[in-house]
Amino acid sequence: MAGENEVRGRGEPWRAGTRILWRYRANGGDGFHICRPVTVVQDTPDLLAAWMAPGTECVRPVLTDGTPLHAEPLATRYTKPRTVRRDHWSGAGVLKLARPGEPWSVWLFWYPDWRFKNWYVNLEEPRVRWDGGVDSEDHFLDISVRPDRSWQWHDEDEFAQAQRAGLMGPRQARRVREAGDAAVEVIRSWGPPFADGWPGWRPDPAWPIPALPDNWDRTPAQVSS
Repeated sequence: MAGENEVRGRGEPWRAGTRILWRYRANGGDGFHICRPVTVVQDTPDLLAAWMAPGTECVRPVLTDGTPLHAEPLATRYTKPRTVRRDHWSGAGVLKLARPGEPWSVWLFWYPDWRFKNWYVNLEEPRVRWDGGVDSEDHFLDISVRPDRSWQWHDEDEFAQAQRAGLMGPRQARRVREAGDAAVEVIRSWGPPFADGWPGWRPDPAWPIPALPDNWDRTPAQVSS
């Protein structure tokens, strides 16, 4: 299982300030279509915390004609040919928190003046860890959590369309929905990481913005060879 791979493949923990890649494989494909250089905040057996600074150069998917995915009608969003584009993260930075084996990660968003905005639960494959970072696959369905602990589902239309487009079978869709329900239970009980004080965290001002390497889509085998 991917979660077991994440635990067995830990190796030495990354030190705070280490720069790694946080990547997502293309749904229904072999390669990566999202890559975000991040800085490690904390790496323990219980939690990986990583900071994506404002202005970070990332890789994101677009249609081959350059159309942003969100601008394409939902009916054809997952069937038209795609490519990837290097771009810069706009707005405030994002703190990403991931517990080994959990099929989601929790992202924290702030306003530019550091007022806390919200948590965002990104349902995904448990991350597979390698020397240069962590890899996952997005599962379309998400949950946002406000500072007052109220929450709501997001992208249920995309979750349904991905199934219609053949990117997710019934069994996987059922597991994703079950994972979402499990995440909701954590929110309702205000379990980790929601109760752990992360909204008050701030990045080290000495950390540089990590660079996006030319071989951002390399495989772990290529790294170790």
